[in-house]
Amino acid sequence: MKYSLKDKTNRIIVYSHEDNRIISKSLLYNDYIVNTTKWNITLELSSSIKTSCGIRLVNRCILTDRKNHFNKFYRFSRLVFLKLARNHDLVGIQKSAW
Repeated sequence: MKYSLKDKTNRIIVYSHEDNRIISKSLLYNDYIVNTTKWNITLELSSSIKTSCGIRLVNRCILTDRKNHFNKFYRFSRLVFLKLARNHDLVGIQKSAW
């Protein structure tokens, strides 16, 4: 669980800067704006905090903080998902048997 606090703070940073990034990028690709303004926007984007970019977020399991074999829909790792499915802890899901 050591990543949960760090992940939470990173997500707060990303969501707080998300609107400014979207507006800056839309202004950057606008053809009706003067080039000097575009340069200023480019400098602003390049000098912004690197952790404010959404690509740096890592999806992790809620219970184990694993980042490998992560199911985005249930927010569990593969191992935890199978364990919960076997124990019938997930409503409507059961482990298939052939």
